[in-house]
Amino acid sequence: MSIKVLVTLGPASLSKDIVKNLAARGVDLFRINLSHTKLSDLENILKQLKSWTEVPICLDSEGAQIRNQDMASERIHFKAGSTVKIHHQQVVGDAENISFTPESVSREFNVGDIIRVDFNAVSLKVIEDANDYLIATVENGGMVGSNKAADLNRDINLEAVTHKDKLGFAMGLKNGVKNFSLSFTNSADDVKKIREIIGSETNLISKIESIKGVINLGEILSVVDQILIDRGDLSRQVPIEKIPFLQRRIISYAKSKDVPVFVATNLLESMVKDRSPTRAEVNDVASTLLMGAQGLVLAAETAIGAHPL
Repeated sequence: MSIKVLVTLGPASLSKDIVKNLAARGVDLFRINLSHTKLSDLENILKQLKSWTEVPICLDSEGAQIRNQDMASERIHFKAGSTVKIHHQQVVGDAENISFTPESVSREFNVGDIIRVDFNAVSLKVIEDANDYLIATVENGGMVGSNKAADLNRDINLEAVTHKDKLGFAMGLKNGVKNFSLSFTNSADDVKKIREIIGSETNLISKIESIKGVINLGEILSVVDQILIDRGDLSRQVPIEKIPFLQRRIISYAKSKDVPVFVATNLLESMVKDRSPTRAEVNDVASTLLMGAQGLVLAAETAIGAHPL
């Protein structure tokens, strides 16, 4: 079985020399994450990549994900017990102000809701609705940078495909992209919505990173080319100690349906800073492959890490 390696490009790796060196090391797909890429930069990035390498490109959607918007710096400290305004319009965030995407999603927040930002690095509890903004208290203090994933302590309806996804995927198709991934795939209907945009001749990877996606896995497997288990976002909804067992079950089920599986998150996380992986990471990668995964995804390790090569 040929193992596919999908590599995320970002500030640490989006240069001609590094892309060429990565390609020479056996990358099968280069991933561009629309959650961290401005539409104004996307077409130029795609054209550059096509001039640097013949390795195919995969565009990864934002999907049904709440994120905070731009912050004044990458290390804004939120002090426990302080109050913060959650603006319905985009603002540059600081220790007293923050805003979220998708646009106006904060209008769905209610008094009493808890918003956890960047894997619970900071948690905010809404205490008042002031019409133009919400007021929240900082329950857990910590550092937050720009564009970090956030989640709510209850379900709200989010569109499977954002306006930015639609524009980005159309730009990808225009520039010859044939591989796409749908973040937070919750149902077969989500897949059908994305197929209306990218057509039936493209390769589609559905990312399983929510309880709904796990529950509806059977119907999702019947309409996609591959799936990707994002262990990071899945661990927001599943206790972390259950993730290895859930990963094994998902891979086994997908194999029974002849659908290849990619696995992502923390494969070589220590290498964001270090030159070598830990023994635990080596064991995790080997175990994941022995379970039957046919693809591995590097994210922070190659997008923002010190040693992408």
